Amino acid sequence: MKSADLLLEIGTEELPPGLLPRLAESLGRNLRDLLGQQHLPATGMETFAAPRRIAVLLRDVPRQQPDREETRLGPPVAAARDAEGNPTPAGSGFARSCGVSFEDLQQTEDGKGSRLSYTQQVPGKAAADLLPELIARAAHALEIPRKMRWGNREDEFVRPVHWLVLLLGDEIIPASLWGVQSGRETRGHRFHAPQPLALPEAGSYEDVLTKQGYVLPRFETRRAKIRADVARAATDRGGKAVLEDALVDEVTALVEWPVVLSGQFDERFLAVPQEALITTMCANQKYFPVLDEAGQLMQHFILVSNLESTQPELIESGNERVIRPRFADAEFFFAEDRKKPLSYWAQGLDALTYQDQLGSVANRCERIAEIAVALSAQTGADAEQARQAARLSKADLLTLMVQEFPKLQGTMGRYYAEQEGLPATIAVALEEHYLPRYAEDQLPASALGQTLALADRIELLAGFFALGKQPTGDKDPYGLRRAALGLVRILTDQSLRVNLVELFRLACAQLPEAVSQRAEIEPVVTFVMQRTAVWLQSQGMPADVLHAVSARELSDIVDFVARVRAIQEFKSLPAAAALSSANKRVANILAKSGVTTDTHQTFDPGLLREAAEQALYEAVEHAQTEIAPYLASADYAQVLARLARLEEPVSRFFDDVMVNCEDETLRSNRQLLLARLRQLFLDVADISLLQHGESA
Repeated sequence: MKSADLLLEIGTEELPPGLLPRLAESLGRNLRDLLGQQHLPATGMETFAAPRRIAVLLRDVPRQQPDREETRLGPPVAAARDAEGNPTPAGSGFARSCGVSFEDLQQTEDGKGSRLSYTQQVPGKAAADLLPELIARAAHALEIPRKMRWGNREDEFVRPVHWLVLLLGDEIIPASLWGVQSGRETRGHRFHAPQPLALPEAGSYEDVLTKQGYVLPRFETRRAKIRADVARAATDRGGKAVLEDALVDEVTALVEWPVVLSGQFDERFLAVPQEALITTMCANQKYFPVLDEAGQLMQHFILVSNLESTQPELIESGNERVIRPRFADAEFFFAEDRKKPLSYWAQGLDALTYQDQLGSVANRCERIAEIAVALSAQTGADAEQARQAARLSKADLLTLMVQEFPKLQGTMGRYYAEQEGLPATIAVALEEHYLPRYAEDQLPASALGQTLALADRIELLAGFFALGKQPTGDKDPYGLRRAALGLVRILTDQSLRVNLVELFRLACAQLPEAVSQRAEIEPVVTFVMQRTAVWLQSQGMPADVLHAVSARELSDIVDFVARVRAIQEFKSLPAAAALSSANKRVANILAKSGVTTDTHQTFDPGLLREAAEQALYEAVEHAQTEIAPYLASADYAQVLARLARLEEPVSRFFDDVMVNCEDETLRSNRQLLLARLRQLFLDVADISLLQHGESA
């Protein structure tokens, strides 16, 4: 056979769940690419990842490299021969290095002249001879955050390695990694199949482990089985399982032979907020909660065992015993927290440091309150409720429940506000102001929640930018990019027109005096507007459209988005390409002349000589009057639709009129006319930056 399947399996102690699938994929890619570089291409790749192993199966790997021609280039011919045509030391040395006589060398043109060369047939090497080095390179190239050593070895890996399988077809390829010799024996389930399992050939790997080893080695297969079996178990109990992808992936990485079981807990625990029970089930126990049709937690939970027991009821009852004290703790925390109002917990925020130079969390809440009150006019929220909600917004951070389950911040604030009898709008806002927590998360739905969410993010950005702690590269320890994206999404979703310059000026004024004095508004506004452009680009908006609008240096996100959408629509008009090109030409003319769109020189219609410049002047005058109401209402699509009618007079002007004529007065007047034309478009965006055709 000229080709065979290649199997590499690295058997270890239990691997970190978060790394498991990525390690297997990286190992496969590394090995496949290295083989390809050695002219040993595989026709397919399969990866396997289970708690105690990562493996890759490459299909139809050639057993032998193809023979190939190899040409070596030597010195220039002029340097290789002397005046009599005899070889120089350089020429003789090249011949010796090739293992041939000087007369056996050839000449090659390489674009710089003639050079000595030698072409020889290089026989291909056997894949078996290359594989030991290639698998070592593939394994050592894996990106592992934390490596470890074991025994007395100096080399490192993510976990101690206990066995190594390397097969090409049915042939063992001798190799050694981390002091372990390769063979054909894999390991099955630790309890169900503890004895080594011999693999007859590489392609039998999955079949042997599944049928004899009680291991489903393919990560995707285990994940699909877990999802299906958990969903079915929940349905059998009259509910629906909470199957979050992150938890499904983690459980998949923890078990080799998934067996789905269920458990039940005491009904009394349902009086505890279900978010707390769900959090401890998922985060601590890796259980799948079950909800009824109304989305309320049921008394059941689903668990995934790594053991096929003859007495599954013992495993179920054992897990029921484990969850009971955790639920009892949550019950206790909930009861204790409710003994005091949120205002009590808020008092303790004075002693909780937010940031050394920015004061306590209580100080931060006061700053958020001032911003929220100012925002309430735009959002429609009640100003006094905005102030009260802001002061209570971080109170639940000190409660027992949130200290035990930090993910419940905001959620517990809502519960405690409701229990205390605070207005429902405030209770909802205490939870909603954390939204969105991540890029695709839901947005706050209430006006007060939106107000508080915006104020929270504005305060955060203002404070850390004032301290000079803006994100650098891929580092963003304070979550400022996420905060800016939250601002963008909330404002655009609600079409809230706010002036970021004014808001950040207000926010900076609330900072401690030493920080406020050195705060600059422009960098933080620019940052937020840049994040707006990044977000729009992720939504499919072309970069040139974003550049055209970004040239306006705006500070209103909703206005920015409106302009972007109008420019995108404008690009589809027949006149767009010509007008974009004309604007670019105008921009160049004005740049060279020193004339700007805000020049104080006076344009004189009486100096117009040519019919084409007279026509352009009249068209510009008419357009300026026509677009004024649309600019006032920010209807940029209509502005650009009207300006598109300028294509004909603009084209005619450039065809018939020489702008840079010898008469200095006429030249200056024509430049001023072009400045007025350009300003009409700049009132929306700089369309000279748009690209058309294949480069767009």
